[in-house]
Amino acid sequence: MPTNAPLTIGELAERAGVTVKTVRFYSDRGLLPASGRSTGGHRRYGPEALDRLRLIRSLRELGLPVPEVRRILHSRDDGPTAGTNADARTDEGGTNEGALTDEGGTNEGGTNGDGTNGDGRDDARTDDALKAAITGQLQKVGSQLSALRWQEAALRLLRDCEAGERTERLRLVGAVAVPPSTAPMARFWRYWLPPRLPARVVSAFLDQAVPHLPDDPTPAQVWAFARMHALVSGSCSGSARPQPAVHLPDRGYRPAVLYDGLGEAYALASAELRAGRPPRAGEALDCFVSVYAVSRGTRDTPAFRRLLHRQLAADPRFDVYWQLTAELSTPPGAPPEPNPGSAHDWLCTALNAGTTRPPG
Repeated sequence: MPTNAPLTIGELAERAGVTVKTVRFYSDRGLLPASGRSTGGHRRYGPEALDRLRLIRSLRELGLPVPEVRRILHSRDDGPTAGTNADARTDEGGTNEGALTDEGGTNEGGTNGDGTNGDGRDDARTDDALKAAITGQLQKVGSQLSALRWQEAALRLLRDCEAGERTERLRLVGAVAVPPSTAPMARFWRYWLPPRLPARVVSAFLDQAVPHLPDDPTPAQVWAFARMHALVSGSCSGSARPQPAVHLPDRGYRPAVLYDGLGEAYALASAELRAGRPPRAGEALDCFVSVYAVSRGTRDTPAFRRLLHRQLAADPRFDVYWQLTAELSTPPGAPPEPNPGSAHDWLCTALNAGTTRPPG
């Protein structure tokens, strides 16, 4: 048979290593148009259909849904990218066309297409569309893998815990969505922060206060997140929360000025913590006190430091939250990663040492 002779549907399927049913499936959806019909009404395909079919199968083996494959093929053909009514159909076996396989779950071979036009021309538009589709699919798979890792760690946690702990742990872990979301933590802090803070200040605070979740957590980190989720969810029930003195309007502080400057003080204290240095006087403490003083419209004096020490000592604490944040943010076996809570404690301890030291 001449190399450019039309192919029957059976010949095309055999050369591609797929079934006739698969070829018909793609043809019915406009992905693999026939070049004509025989006198008996049977489909005939041009020689370029083999490369096109291999490209389709390669994309499908990577998990791309049929509508996404259609967009790539339209870009390859320099045609419109709009879908057709075929998007809503299913194949003859009842399989949804967005699934990975096209014949009731059967995985077929013949996926060695190179994604170029039939004449070998390097089509930049096709490559851009192909890269965008693959990037999107990669992100989707990454999210699915992350969710599976969280599920695996949760199952290990529940399997390996003591029998008397399993029911309570299941209750807390089961209340967390998979993949987990830090939206409850952000909501907790937004509700706790004083009103009318600039959006930039709120965003900077949340970036430090809301933990960044690991993609591959340990069972201990899953448990830490479940406890944190329960902690903030209970605190968001609508009951009033204790507020620090700087949030109270009668104390004379300007919270926007304070929270705008605390980030620098916490960063300096975090560097001290990473270096393993104990709380002490120095640049970090001076910056910390200065931020409070400026936000109150006063100066850093010994009297102000004593006042600030008393106020901070009476403020509500969130020790459990910050401990759990450190567990979530720290790789296994590494020293605890500093956070605003541990930095604040370091600075308060340094302030206390300076205000209680005997004169001389």
